[in-house]
Amino acid sequence: MSERKESTPSPHRDAVSGSMTLQEMLEDFLAHGRMLRVSPCTLRSYSYNLKSFLKWLEQTWNVTTPDRLRKKHLQAWMEHLHSRRTSRGLPLKAGTINVTNDKVRGFLRHLVARGCLHRSCVEMIEYLKMPRLLPGSVLTHAQVRRLLSHIDTSSPEGLRDRAMLELLYSTGIRAAELLKMNVADVDLRSSTARVTGKGNKQRLVPIGKTALRCLENYIRAVRPFLTERSASGDASPQVDPAQLPLFLTCRGTRMPYQRFVQTVHRHARNARIEINVTPHTFRRSCATELIRGGANIYHIKDLLGHESLETLRHYARLTIGDLKKTHRKCHPRERDEKH
Repeated sequence: MSERKESTPSPHRDAVSGSMTLQEMLEDFLAHGRMLRVSPCTLRSYSYNLKSFLKWLEQTWNVTTPDRLRKKHLQAWMEHLHSRRTSRGLPLKAGTINVTNDKVRGFLRHLVARGCLHRSCVEMIEYLKMPRLLPGSVLTHAQVRRLLSHIDTSSPEGLRDRAMLELLYSTGIRAAELLKMNVADVDLRSSTARVTGKGNKQRLVPIGKTALRCLENYIRAVRPFLTERSASGDASPQVDPAQLPLFLTCRGTRMPYQRFVQTVHRHARNARIEINVTPHTFRRSCATELIRGGANIYHIKDLLGHESLETLRHYARLTIGDLKKTHRKCHPRERDEKH
């Protein structure tokens, strides 16, 4: 989806593109991404954000084809994002706006490559400067324990949810990586899991004792029960045994992302966790607790599947509580007060 991957359009392709609507160009763009083997998670993000963008263009400016798209429309889009408010009445965060506009820029570059738009239009979509903040939506270990303990494990679905969240917190893997896992990716003997991350890059991650116990109970006792609800079942000759999904819905199918997000929200509400908890919260919380525990930041980088340490920079920033502890322990005047 990046600019360097776009091919030079042929005259025939230009002629075809010129008669297409923006909605049709979006489908062409997503098909191009699938051809480049862009991850399904990334394509879903492009689809969600770009459908919102195109809907706004049509409803606000009656722009439905590339030839009618002008710089003034893109400038108005930026103003629209700044004026939008969340359900709590708060302005959108810079990160949220940047994610949306990253997808819009990618689509506009696609239109440029197809000969439907002037390149200068892409620059109208600007990135906002990101404030250097501490990681948001981070749970303390006590909060995580409270949330997990409130999951009702008297049902198969509850045992499954507990195993999923324990695994997220133990390993710090992404939600998409968790949902992509197959049964064959888990090695209960060695307490490890094979994770397929961005760019289809694989890594091995260790599974903690508590998460391993919950995961083993799920695989041995719960998953077979959920499989029986599937119309095809594991015995279907069309299913490669190595590709059997690890976490299933109550109908025996692979757990979809949005269903999992709703599940996390429900358990957070039941535990009366006041902050907004998402699947990514467990990844942030895992990284934060490891850093506070003195873990080597290079090890954390490999565990989380990051390419560089730059992504972990905001995790390494200390909270005021951490600073107070260090101050009391190390400042000479604080030591004087003990005598």
